[in-house]
Amino acid sequence: MGVVNVTPDSFSDGGMWLEPADAVAHARGLVAEGADIIDIGGESTRPGTARTAEAQELQRVLPTVEALAGCGVAISVDTMRAPVARAAIDAGATIINDVSGGLADPAILAVVAETGVDYVAMHWRGHSAAMQSAQLRHYENLVSDVIGELGDRVAAAERAGVQRGRIIVDPGIGFSKSGDQNWQLLQAIDTVQDAFADLRMLWGVSRKGFLGGLLAGTGQAGPGPAATGPRPPLGRDAATQALTCWCASHRAWGVRTHEVRGNRDACEVFARLNLGPLR
Repeated sequence: MGVVNVTPDSFSDGGMWLEPADAVAHARGLVAEGADIIDIGGESTRPGTARTAEAQELQRVLPTVEALAGCGVAISVDTMRAPVARAAIDAGATIINDVSGGLADPAILAVVAETGVDYVAMHWRGHSAAMQSAQLRHYENLVSDVIGELGDRVAAAERAGVQRGRIIVDPGIGFSKSGDQNWQLLQAIDTVQDAFADLRMLWGVSRKGFLGGLLAGTGQAGPGPAATGPRPPLGRDAATQALTCWCASHRAWGVRTHEVRGNRDACEVFARLNLGPLR
């Protein structure tokens, strides 16, 4: 799943693809590099970010969806709002990627059920402005709590009429979780996968802050003082590829990534060693 953020404030590439023509060209480039799905988002979920107005989100997302509909890969829209989801589906989207799992706007579940598109339900505890608060990062048992809360979102989707086979689950790496908690959840990947064995599972780790923390002070090329602080997002792609291999080796259905070619290549190598070519 290749990411196209049509936002000015996303943590990794905010502002780079804000203009529709730039977003479409970038998406087509990701497809050429091997993306199976293009995920278009018009509202940043970077920690601490205020919400985008609905009209602004629609204005950002729809031109890109319309231009890419029929491009040969699935179009996903990253939104928490029912009206945006409906408009995006009307414009050609076939997946709704809801980071709130229906908690931000429960009406989104009815839209998904009515239209019959695929639905990504992510583990989520609150909006960006507060999601990294100590309260929202507190778990009695991280792995079992995430599984239980994500299972509740799956059940809510089914009650709303979403067919179980249409549901994709995402454990929500980086959302209401500390760096150590992200690593703990990834180390427990088999347990998480087994809890949703009949569902597709999407992992979104691309360029996230816990990778920057791991790589802090490393990797500076050339002369000069040693690097300090977290590795910047654009320097986290190799680490992302390593986690893509980890997820692939543990039966992940998909990975959501800003950089496609390296991650696709990693999947191809792993598949060839274990299962045969992906295609």
